[in-house]
Amino acid sequence: MKSPTKKTGLIRNQILKDVVLHSHDIASHIASLFDITRQSVNKHIRALIDDGYIEASGSTRARTYKLGVKRSLSIRLNLEGLSEHDVYTKYFGHITEGLAKNVEDIVFYGFTEILNNAIDHSDALSCSIKMERNEKELFISITDYGEGIFKRICRLMSLDDEAQALLELSKGKLTTDPENHSGQGIFFTSRSFDYFVIHSFDQVFKHDHQIDVDLLVQDFDDNKTIEGTRILMGISLGSERTLNSVFDDYSAGEDGDYAFNRTVIPVRLAKYGTEQLVSRSQAKRVLSRIDNFKFVVMDFDQVEAVGQAFADEIFRVYTQRCPDINISFCNASDRVRQMILRANPDA
Repeated sequence: MKSPTKKTGLIRNQILKDVVLHSHDIASHIASLFDITRQSVNKHIRALIDDGYIEASGSTRARTYKLGVKRSLSIRLNLEGLSEHDVYTKYFGHITEGLAKNVEDIVFYGFTEILNNAIDHSDALSCSIKMERNEKELFISITDYGEGIFKRICRLMSLDDEAQALLELSKGKLTTDPENHSGQGIFFTSRSFDYFVIHSFDQVFKHDHQIDVDLLVQDFDDNKTIEGTRILMGISLGSERTLNSVFDDYSAGEDGDYAFNRTVIPVRLAKYGTEQLVSRSQAKRVLSRIDNFKFVVMDFDQVEAVGQAFADEIFRVYTQRCPDINISFCNASDRVRQMILRANPDA
């Protein structure tokens, strides 16, 4: 099957965008906008009906059209002066129309947070946005053509390696502009959607909701280099997750104010290449910025063993120096657990 031409794509996007307000006269409306015949427009409408993007009802003379179960729009916008809320409402309201409230809340939150990051942090001139909905899921792709998120974090935070930028992102509360941003957007967005990927140049970060872990992906399906940053998000239309439940997962204490004071750190992300986690300097990578939290869980999933110095720095030295921060651990192998308890029997 031939791919649609650029003009075909523009016409069909416009039909999908305008059919809600022009359910009775969409053919004449589009014909006027693009200076083409109504017969030409009707060919596009029939194709959209066949693909499930539009539904038709009524006789030929009184036929009306509405959006189908499949909805999709791709646009490219200049970032200067852009408002993420206006973009969502103006261009994508027809795609999110009719979603369950908990799902629409998550889609709105993630869309606006990620687009705002592109506007404020990417140093790009433009971005491409795609939102697509089918019978079961909704997907969002936001791509900016700027410096790249991991390169920017490394540069502004003086990190040695982009892998360390991935580790810092997984902790949350990471921002390169603390006066204007809390650093919560990417973290909570990644935990709210079923599917979340950041692809920037050759680095890929993924949060897998099925097993609730952050991953460095080596065999990502879209393995080409992304010049800038592309963020992909997907969620089931039947998801029962709510934003409040996600905020609750990372709020601890009894104040009930949704303070972001708890984090789970995937310790394996502190490893570079084939190195083992044995040194105090490696432990300090893990401990970086945890003073932003009151409750920290060290997740040792996929870490077979750690060295005495590594465990001692986290579970004895740091806990003695910062007793107000509660450090616990999970998913530790017997070897890891033995080393932790040797450093601190009360851990």
